[in-house]
Amino acid sequence: MNYDKDKVDEMVLALLCLTVTEEGDWGARTWKSHDWDVMDRLHARGYISDPKSKAKSVVLSPEGLELARELFDRHFALGVK
Repeated sequence: MNYDKDKVDEMVLALLCLTVTEEGDWGARTWKSHDWDVMDRLHARGYISDPKSKAKSVVLSPEGLELARELFDRHFALGVK
């Protein structure tokens, strides 16, 4: 199947906001139950820690967390009525 990998990466990064379990100046820990190829690309861009570990979670970098929140708001936030 052909698809826009950049758009998929944006959606997955945005969805990582839903599973943040702890947060600090270092970023935020989130569950890594998404497509492995997408997670590898997000890691290569510096948004998350290496997903290839025994841990069930990854760490969003501060930049990754900021972008994830922006993308989540852009794509999923409800408008104020």
